[in-house]
Amino acid sequence: QVQLVESGGGLVQAGGSLRLSCAAYAQTLNYHLMGWFRQAPGKEREFVAQINWSGGSTTYADSVKGRFTITRDSAKNTGYLQMDSLNPEDTAVYYCAAVHITSYSKTGRYDYWGQGTQVTVSS
Repeated sequence: QVQLVESGGGLVQAGGSLRLSCAAYAQTLNYHLMGWFRQAPGKEREFVAQINWSGGSTTYADSVKGRFTITRDSAKNTGYLQMDSLNPEDTAVYYCAAVHITSYSKTGRYDYWGQGTQVTVSS
């Protein structure tokens, strides 16, 4: 069972940057896809970014493409989301998630989720 803990959220002015971290415990993230999702008040949770287990392939939502960068450090069992040029529309609770590639190939869903970290962007 993978346990994920996010950190790095906070309050930032529009145009600023934040770096979110997602540390995994209890199990290595080898052969796991890692992703970031967000949920704004009154809205459904939406996909933000995803990185494959080797770190060689990334996918982004159109709304963050060119502004956010997802990376991972296998040695530290940690994933990151660098967020630049933030705007008020990026305000949300951000969740990291992980899933073994075999499970994902069968279900297309993430199995493990963190508790979320709040990101607030002021105008």
